[in-house]
Amino acid sequence: MIVNTETIDEFLARRSADVEDAVRTAAETEILPRFRHLAQHEVDQKTGPHDLVTDADRNAELYLTGVLGALLPGSIVVGEEAVHADPAVYGAIQGDAPVWIVDPVDGTRQFVHGDDGFCTLVALARHGELLASWIHAPARGQLATAVRGGGAFLNGERLHAGPPAAGRDLEVATSHPDFTTDEQKRALLALRTDGVAPRPCGSAGLEYLAVARGLLDATVFSWEAAWDHAAGLLLVEEAGGAHLTLTGEPFRITGGNALPFTTARDEATAKRIRGLLTAS
Repeated sequence: MIVNTETIDEFLARRSADVEDAVRTAAETEILPRFRHLAQHEVDQKTGPHDLVTDADRNAELYLTGVLGALLPGSIVVGEEAVHADPAVYGAIQGDAPVWIVDPVDGTRQFVHGDDGFCTLVALARHGELLASWIHAPARGQLATAVRGGGAFLNGERLHAGPPAAGRDLEVATSHPDFTTDEQKRALLALRTDGVAPRPCGSAGLEYLAVARGLLDATVFSWEAAWDHAAGLLLVEEAGGAHLTLTGEPFRITGGNALPFTTARDEATAKRIRGLLTAS
């Protein structure tokens, strides 16, 4: 419960700028100083050579956990690195308390290799409903924000995804082959058809931002980790886009989705991609 019975809408109206400041500060103090300056001892593997974690990930998440929890008393922070250390933490997404969903460095592999295609993802949810989100790509000078019912913005400019231009192939970012099973690879083969141009995704958060900006037509992802999807899903929704699982339902951050799922710049495109996936 929020202190003094303040509603989340009231909290967001009063403290959204403080959340933005926290996200920017995490980048300025813990992430950017290590960008292209990582020492070997600051990089570790989690589940394998393609699943990396750095001191930037760990320290930025610790900073955001402390600040976000203090901004909204009674809330819980579910961060990628905390869940890696203790998978039980993830269950808070299904609880009654407001939840901050945090990916401190989305695109860690790009970050490690000195590519600017990484970002910090923060979303606020309650009872499985996404309420607000922040996507910060510090090396690109971009901060995208969304509040449910209040629109999507990039550096203060409103985003409208709009429908794809007629007569050209749909550009679709898909789960990277390094992170898909053989069965998932077979499902994604359905996108190799006339009128569709699939490619492996980079940072999930930045792919969602590209959809919200109308620079990418759709994504197709085969995993459920909420920290990768929550912030981007709300941003795309508020920019006029849609997301669908194989059963035709919107993706649920609480899990149990029929995968893979698609997020697209408009509902018609989402239905077209889903149709290809279900026909495979």
